[in-house]
Amino acid sequence: MPKLSIIIPTRDRPQLLPRAVQSALSQTMTDLEVIVVDDASTQAVDLPADPRLRIIRLSTPRGGAGARNVGTEAAQGRWITYLDDDDCLLPQMAAVSLEAIAKATLPPPVGVISGIDVVDDAGKTLETRLPPPSRPRGCHFALEVLEPGKSYNTKQTLVVERDVILQIGGWDETFRSRVHTELFLRLNPVCSILGLPIVTYQLYEHPGARVSRNTKLRQESFQRLIDKHQAIFRAHPQMFANFVYDHALMSYRMGQKSQALSSVIWAIQIDPLRTMKKTIKKLVSNIK
Repeated sequence: MPKLSIIIPTRDRPQLLPRAVQSALSQTMTDLEVIVVDDASTQAVDLPADPRLRIIRLSTPRGGAGARNVGTEAAQGRWITYLDDDDCLLPQMAAVSLEAIAKATLPPPVGVISGIDVVDDAGKTLETRLPPPSRPRGCHFALEVLEPGKSYNTKQTLVVERDVILQIGGWDETFRSRVHTELFLRLNPVCSILGLPIVTYQLYEHPGARVSRNTKLRQESFQRLIDKHQAIFRAHPQMFANFVYDHALMSYRMGQKSQALSSVIWAIQIDPLRTMKKTIKKLVSNIK
């Protein structure tokens, strides 16, 4: 049995998929398998044969979360990671992640995340994101206060035991956006998360469609996330306010000014003093 399973969900990206698959097969650690889950593409996935590569074709689309669940069920490795079909793993990703887990002193089970370089089509780095150092089992990951210079937008790099993903019920197929955030809200309470200050993943900025750019889906999933996990949010009002406020900032950057304003007002209602201080500080910094 392979030590690690790399799962790549894909749909109608024949030009981008081979690059992702090749990056998975080019890991310095070779004890692995790569599972491509074709989410009912218009034209069936066609890739060069490799003994470590399996292709699972779905007859009807199940979305990114559903394709990840299919891959998780089929995986034979003890450890599992997921790669978007338009991104790439750096060659040392598997090796450094599993080595870090083996040396981890956090309460088990332990998953690991690492850094991401956002790159353009030419491979030029546009932004580097490094994860927070650790979130012990029992925390709520993206709801916790973020250390300066760190980013929660590194969840794509997760390496964790397959059984842990199955234990928490896999990926929620009712979500089409914010699927990683939703998963981590269920994962971190039962699994420690170790963050590595090393880049192992390249996220490509390209003109094609990305779920993360779909503003309508993003807004809908934000509300659904709160509805599903309302018990956590109600128990932690400061975390709740921070989460809503961060959503407001991202909405503003994406040109959704009315949604941004309503989210800021909501955050103020949840945690008035801290949110007002944060808002005033932001306004002052923008004036400068």
